[in-house]
Amino acid sequence: MAGELADGETTQVKGSGSAVYTLKNSGGVYSCSCPAWRNQGAAPERRTCKHIRALRGVEAEAARLGADTDASPARIPAEPSDAPPLLLAHSWEDDADLTGWWMSEKLDGVRAYWDGERLISRLGNTFVAPEWFVAGLPRDLPLDGELFSGRKRFQRTVGIVRRQDKSDAWREIAYVVFDAPKLFGPFEERMRAVEAAVAAANVDYLRAHPHEPCRGTAHLRQELARVEALGGEGLMLRRPASLYEVGRSSSLLKVKTFKDAEARVIGHQPGAGRHKGRLGALACELADGTRFSVGTGLSDDERRDPPAIGAVITFRYQELSDDGVPRFPSYVGVRDDVVFLPKVVPTVEVAADRRTASQQRAEAAAKAARATKTVREQDASRTFRGPSQTVTLTLRGAELRSVVDGDTTVQSFATGADAWRHADSRIAELLARGLVEVIA
Repeated sequence: MAGELADGETTQVKGSGSAVYTLKNSGGVYSCSCPAWRNQGAAPERRTCKHIRALRGVEAEAARLGADTDASPARIPAEPSDAPPLLLAHSWEDDADLTGWWMSEKLDGVRAYWDGERLISRLGNTFVAPEWFVAGLPRDLPLDGELFSGRKRFQRTVGIVRRQDKSDAWREIAYVVFDAPKLFGPFEERMRAVEAAVAAANVDYLRAHPHEPCRGTAHLRQELARVEALGGEGLMLRRPASLYEVGRSSSLLKVKTFKDAEARVIGHQPGAGRHKGRLGALACELADGTRFSVGTGLSDDERRDPPAIGAVITFRYQELSDDGVPRFPSYVGVRDDVVFLPKVVPTVEVAADRRTASQQRAEAAAKAARATKTVREQDASRTFRGPSQTVTLTLRGAELRSVVDGDTTVQSFATGADAWRHADSRIAELLARGLVEVIA
């Protein structure tokens, strides 16, 4: 098509006055250096501008974005109830002997649930894969796995799987399967069923993830060192004969030298020296309000076009300081498959009276426990903004107040916890539609 750029190719266009802007195609995601493109609140792959539309044509841009060019979703939003029932892991804290457990590499890809018809993200959104990719997956066996394009390629994988153009870039992606959630039986039987389904499908992009028995802590650490030296993220350990559980379970453990976590970007710190004129570090905030900076792990392209303020990122770190600040944080990538909720920390005050210190501590602990049980019933307000809509959600006890572009709707629930759960679903829906949170 006339006006298309090859992957990695750039071109320059003249703007108003003497301004000249650079257009680039990075894996099918078109970017422009003009302020209109840079200042949009949406994720990079959801943005467009008049220069890109002039280059590619309005219809081509609509097809790339999958919908109207002013408010196009990166993926098809699903109802919150469509979120798949997934097994989630705890971290291994060197507090258990894992001899005999099933050990595999922890893949640095995008989690995907295959329900027999579509690939679904952790939040219940459909990944728009090409027809040839979907046709090779089994129709009679739901699967749990990872969309994976190789070690140290997390951002590339994300950029491919959340597009809607069903491009040939999907040929870089493999669906690596590590479980069959709907089969009732021990893990070993489920993996044999997975291996049989992969063999029957006979397509090179569908793979069964290999596992081996752990021979003890020394073997685990040796394998962890080998995987990390190759650029891998870490290991996963599965308890023998364990059933598939929904939610976080101690039957599945992740093992990594470095820990990882999510944080919200709250600012861009300018660079100096080699990075003068572009991003030096991301100012970030944890869910508990702890603030810190992430200045390593960013490529030159990411420093020129950093994650937007309000975006949720994953970062790796070594440990937490005594003040709860991550030590040696390193940027991994933008996340849009998790819901980032600030924690409400109850304040506990103990009056100075003639009670003994032990009595005061006991009463403070009991009061903190009571506050924790009801913490989700406290008032909270959050605002999200997109190209054509602003939404404010406010929790007041068991009521959820929604203000959409000035129109207010109030929903009442049996308990504050029910109201919060509904708010969680609304937030996930808003993030999936490309709205970003407004940070004061």
